[in-house]
Amino acid sequence: MLNVTSLLARQSIPPEEGSGASLSGGVIGFFAYLFALATPFFYFGASVLFFFMYTWPFFLALLPVSVIVGIAFSIWLNRRLFLTLLFTLLIVISFFWVLFSFLAGWN
Repeated sequence: MLNVTSLLARQSIPPEEGSGASLSGGVIGFFAYLFALATPFFYFGASVLFFFMYTWPFFLALLPVSVIVGIAFSIWLNRRLFLTLLFTLLIVISFFWVLFSFLAGWN
């Protein structure tokens, strides 16, 4: 039995799953969405609440987009949290302001 190799020696190491990257990216995307939702209140005050009362489904549709953008940047940037946070905030706030200006009628 000298030529028999063990099955354990032949097994390859399974690839690492990206669950840590997707969790951290999802959390970053969610908080980027909350920050983007709060930015019109900083600029225009409480009167934005009446605007959101009629257009909330459009802004709610950006929530899963923000989470997916956070996950994508976290995976693409190999879990570099600062760069993920920076790029996710930039993209999510841009999406939010494009939608806000489109619905408000500002071209």
